Amino acid sequence: MSPPRLIIGISGASGAAYGIRALELARAAGVETHLVVSRSALLTLHQELGLQKADLEGRADVIHPVADIGATIASGSFRTMGMLIAPCSVKTMSEIASGVTSTLMSRAADVVLKERRRLVLMLRETPLHLGHLQTMTALTQMGAIIMPPVPALYAHPQSIDEMVTHSTGRALDLFDIDAGAVKRWSGLKENLS
Repeated sequence: MSPPRLIIGISGASGAAYGIRALELARAAGVETHLVVSRSALLTLHQELGLQKADLEGRADVIHPVADIGATIASGSFRTMGMLIAPCSVKTMSEIASGVTSTLMSRAADVVLKERRRLVLMLRETPLHLGHLQTMTALTQMGAIIMPPVPALYAHPQSIDEMVTHSTGRALDLFDIDAGAVKRWSGLKENLS
């Protein structure tokens, strides 16, 4: 597969900046991106970032309509590194876990799992009830990685943008994509004894 391909999903959960940053970082790393955006995500993109659907053009190599279940990313024969859903809503997570795939987003994720490729879900929900936790456990048992975008305070972020970039860079690390965006842990600097 040359160049490497990554599917990026943006669901309607808060945190649309994670998906946008994933597109930017993947492109900078030479990764071909295939984007699918839920209807709810279009509302969140506008609310949180002031972006319209047209603003997504040019941010991904290919944009697939969420209703296009015949898209290339709906088939396991279309080779990819896997899929990152950033952010991932509980609704999207639940569809994937149940195997009832009503959109291209959940279908593509299901395909990634059945092909034993990497699926990373940047789940955006808190607090969590038992049903959420059980769904996350089921997905982990299926091979997915649940990665809530928790800020790495050891990196001393100076802005929300730095926190988003670091968390997104760490998610891309899970695909062996080094976007040069992560402040790597270098150990404690002082002896606390």
